[in-house]
Amino acid sequence: MPIRAIQTIIQPKTVIEGAGVKLRRSIFPHHSNVFDPFILFDHFIFENPIEGQISGFPMHPHRG
Repeated sequence: MPIRAIQTIIQPKTVIEGAGVKLRRSIFPHHSNVFDPFILFDHFIFENPIEGQISGFPMHPHRG
């Protein structure tokens, strides 16, 4: 398999989701036409699982 060079380094942007939860989003629909318009790549951490439910992120199949 050939080695490919890195084309772009994407810096995440802080966005607010749910009920005011700050998260870092690296891939989002308006960033690039390379990705399907529905793909998102987010990073956030809740120290307390209850905090996620309060903040608008109840348990759902693709959470995690």
